[in-house]
Amino acid sequence: MESYNSFQITQQQVLEASKILKLDSATIDLLLWPQREFIFTFPVKMVDGSIKIFHGFRVQYNYARGPAKGGIRFHPNETIDTIRALASWMTWKTAVVDLPLGGGKGGVKCDPKNLSERELENISRGYIRAIAPFIGIDKDIPAPDVYTNPQIMVWMMDEFETIVNSHQPGVLTDKPLEVGGTEGRRNATARGGVITVREACKSLNIVPETFAIQGFGNSGQRAALLHKELLGVGKLLAVSDSRAAIYNEKGFDVKELVSYKLKNGTVKDFPGSIPISHEELLELEVDVLYPAALENSITKENADKIRAKIICELANGPTTPEADLILFERGIHIIPDILASAGGVTVSYFEMVQDKYSYFWDEELVNQRLDNKLTKAYHTVKDAMEDKKVHPRLAAMVVGVARVAEVCKLRGWV
Repeated sequence: MESYNSFQITQQQVLEASKILKLDSATIDLLLWPQREFIFTFPVKMVDGSIKIFHGFRVQYNYARGPAKGGIRFHPNETIDTIRALASWMTWKTAVVDLPLGGGKGGVKCDPKNLSERELENISRGYIRAIAPFIGIDKDIPAPDVYTNPQIMVWMMDEFETIVNSHQPGVLTDKPLEVGGTEGRRNATARGGVITVREACKSLNIVPETFAIQGFGNSGQRAALLHKELLGVGKLLAVSDSRAAIYNEKGFDVKELVSYKLKNGTVKDFPGSIPISHEELLELEVDVLYPAALENSITKENADKIRAKIICELANGPTTPEADLILFERGIHIIPDILASAGGVTVSYFEMVQDKYSYFWDEELVNQRLDNKLTKAYHTVKDAMEDKKVHPRLAAMVVGVARVAEVCKLRGWV
């Protein structure tokens, strides 16, 4: 299997969009690289009394349109290029949905599965101590990502407030409601994705009767629950997580499956399921496929075997550039990650606004505003796709890159 460098992929996407937009060389050079990045180490006291040194990252890719925004990952295989790629995608994602934000991303190289709760807290606080001078509601606003969660955000927020000696809940988003979180955030990424599927189905005259989900974490579980609720139809035929992939031709009881996953930590051996390979799940004949795991799942090696009609990318970068072209030529409609998974950052932005004014909205209003944002963004990308005669990801990149480039020029940077 060929290996892929996610950052090189994002740079290729920026170059393709820039060529279509006929951007000058200085603007292209600016958009190809992070404006600022931090690579650091920090010590953490472990529960056995020993001190361990952890490696951390924070990339502020572009902040022309507003403060950097993006998650923090705790992952054993984290690299600076992964973080750069994700920060780049966040930049185009916030621009595609027209938020007054830039893009950022962070991470710590660690394996949370081998850490106690106290050690996770110490790592979270140590990370914030290392980057505190460089974040803030007007600089850079982190959020959870892979293997981080709202509790970790609270520890980080508390550490930041201790350092600056003031109450600043908006410095991190996706917090519990009790400490400045927002209604609707738990479902936001999945809801945004399903909203774009709804709009795609209307445009393509597809009835989304069957679907499969690769990756059954938070986004995957909530997409499973929301698919039928928002679209009116939907039979979940297959799901996977890091330990198993399972199939049921009659469809799963989604609520029971989610409960089983939450109880057992995996979908493996769910009653009534047939085990299949992770590769087989991606190649099932379904109306909608939701890749909601890690990057580079759909490549030139398997793109010609994909049989879904619509691919809604809830994960970051699950499809490689070569696979994009193969799928486009085969008439498979991709809703690219920078559009499909933008519901999360959209509602995180709503959380920032509410924190800043200490005035909070009910869930119905959050969902309504999210629907408006994602619906408009989908059709903006669709119009660009038809106008430029390009595949959906390149259309989304054209929209995002054009908006960022315009502000860079207005500021006089290029």
